[in-house]
Amino acid sequence: MGRAARTTTTLAVAILATALVLPTQAALADVPPTYNDGTPSTGDTGDQPGRGDEEMPPAPPGLEGYYTQQLIWTDCQKGVQCAQLTVPLDYARPEADQIKIAVLRLPSTGEGEKIGSLLTNPGGPGRSGVEFVFGSAPLFQRLRQNFDVIGFDPRGVNLSTRLDCLTDKERDAEIAMDITPETKAEIRFLENTAQRFVQACRTRSPKLIGHIGTMNAARDMDILRAALGDPKMSYLGFSYGTYLGTVYAHLFPTRIRALVLDGAMDPTKSQTEQNTGQSNGFAEAYASFLKDCFKRKDCPFKGRGTDADLLKAAKRTNAMFLKADKTPFSTTIDDRKVTMNVALWGWRSALYSKFTWPQLRVALTQAFRGDGTGLIQFSDIYFQRAADGTYTNADPAFRAINCLDNPRPKRNKFDECSLWPAKVTPVPRSMRAKGAPPILVVGTTRDPATPYREAVALAKHLTSGVLLTNDDDGHTAYGNSFCSSDVIDKYLITLETPKKGFVCKQEAQV
Repeated sequence: MGRAARTTTTLAVAILATALVLPTQAALADVPPTYNDGTPSTGDTGDQPGRGDEEMPPAPPGLEGYYTQQLIWTDCQKGVQCAQLTVPLDYARPEADQIKIAVLRLPSTGEGEKIGSLLTNPGGPGRSGVEFVFGSAPLFQRLRQNFDVIGFDPRGVNLSTRLDCLTDKERDAEIAMDITPETKAEIRFLENTAQRFVQACRTRSPKLIGHIGTMNAARDMDILRAALGDPKMSYLGFSYGTYLGTVYAHLFPTRIRALVLDGAMDPTKSQTEQNTGQSNGFAEAYASFLKDCFKRKDCPFKGRGTDADLLKAAKRTNAMFLKADKTPFSTTIDDRKVTMNVALWGWRSALYSKFTWPQLRVALTQAFRGDGTGLIQFSDIYFQRAADGTYTNADPAFRAINCLDNPRPKRNKFDECSLWPAKVTPVPRSMRAKGAPPILVVGTTRDPATPYREAVALAKHLTSGVLLTNDDDGHTAYGNSFCSSDVIDKYLITLETPKKGFVCKQEAQV
């Protein structure tokens, strides 16, 4: 999930994590670890892949009790184990309040040399790593030959000590709000959105609002590494998870064994630059969708895919959004209305994966008839709304973490981060991770949420960054590309990186 601002006037909010388990992913374990052009890697190779006889690094002063804690594992599902990690609420006062981090383990199958644990993060910020690993077990089938695969909910998220703000009904109203208000009531609702959210967080989670930023989450990861018994970190992060991984590398460069940053984010970019990049990324992704759509019998657009055809389709799509703004669409699933805002989020949600393009064609066909069912279903996926009307806390956590990670903007009643009721300690822009071993940075050429150029920039920015290019559509590469998955698995297991300039070529379309 790409890092983006949540405001009432821009299309930027909690981005989908790469948590869908696709039918092809279970077959990854049967694919031999070769590159798609048959070329062997000539990249860097680190030391031995296992832990060897390395000693555990010392704990930072004052945190010894946290670093030496023993995780108590229980069987929470068949073949899956759960535990809770204790970390300080405030690293400046570790002896004061404590919070809990939920941890899930897919134990190693023991088919290969045991290397240690592989930590993962699906993105967000705000997405549940516990649910990601539990729901995506087939994705890690090959890596489990050598690793215990670990999912964890970062501080403030889901099953960990969590941030709560708006009620479910308030969330429904906020997502459906009119972003082009005309009446006084609509204008007041829009104007009060930021203040309402901030006040709700302050009321329901007063202790957490100043302590769930990415710097603290990265420190929690190092305590988790130690509690798992690993002298060095092996990590696979997606989207925002690449940002979290970069912060970890900045703080603990010599405690890294292997780090994969898939769907990479450039930490040197400002929030405005991130938003602009995403807008361009989604426009490019929609153009790619349309080119494929013109070839399909169920495509709601006519044409052969020329530039004129693309422009005509884009104009028709924009007209549909404006129609929803004037007269919201009904659905066949409940009595909610599909406003322009809901339609936009649904459209955006569907562009995260080329595997959802068939459903997007159906949703657009419905919307052109005034039926918003498909779009609201995609919007519900985006905001993690269940059929019973309940939400996870992914979106409020996303918004709070962004406010803590970035410089506080000039006070503005429309900007919740300018109103945030806690001290803000921005994450450094320059994080070169000097002293770290080779770090694998992965970028997909037509990734809408984390544009490819950001992966290129991050690989150059990191002192030991190595770029893997995935020439394809969709958000992130692992599990969506056999070639990229092979390269990533090989690096995580053997520490061997691909040769400079290596590209995984586009595979079969939907």
